Amino acid sequence: MKATLEHDDEQFLLSLQRLGAGTVQELCTAAGVTATAVRLRLSRLQSMGFVDRQTIREGRGRPHHTYKITDQGQRQLGDNYSELARLLWSELQKIDEIDVRQRVTGRIRDAMVKQYGANVRGSVLTDRFAQLGVALSERGFSVEIGMDETLPILRENHCPYHDLAQHDSGICELEQQVFEQVLGVPLTLASCCRDGDNCCEFHPARAN
Repeated sequence: MKATLEHDDEQFLLSLQRLGAGTVQELCTAAGVTATAVRLRLSRLQSMGFVDRQTIREGRGRPHHTYKITDQGQRQLGDNYSELARLLWSELQKIDEIDVRQRVTGRIRDAMVKQYGANVRGSVLTDRFAQLGVALSERGFSVEIGMDETLPILRENHCPYHDLAQHDSGICELEQQVFEQVLGVPLTLASCCRDGDNCCEFHPARAN
């Protein structure tokens, strides 16, 4: 799940990235803040898994510590795929051969079903909704599972595909199809951020 970093934390990580690895004093110079502020920020970023501390021993002197960005920290800084995703989705929709376009879209849908539905195995619909909610939360989605009378609902507090959805509602339809396959029931998109609602809400379709 992608964490939310304050602007100052991101700038600090970028300073550390430029150094490659640095001591507290080197980070003080690079960031232009006090040693106390650097240590507090390092402690917070270490607890989030974005920075690692290494102990350096040279000769008979006291060992000292250097800090560097972890792989998780590198992903945090570089995890911005919205523009690429929008371009790829746009180009997919421009494929002239309908059967080719449908096959590619189908493979994307199947991959998403496999990813989100790996641990959705409940025999009761409420359990499956809860398991899907956990799977989505682990991937950074802000979701809640609630109840509408006797039926569960899945609420996305913000659109995970905001840029794509603004250009093409097809991504909303794809997501609904994925959730339907994972949950094993038809769904109704009762509200949608694309339409100006404050959340996207999926309800099991009621029988007529």
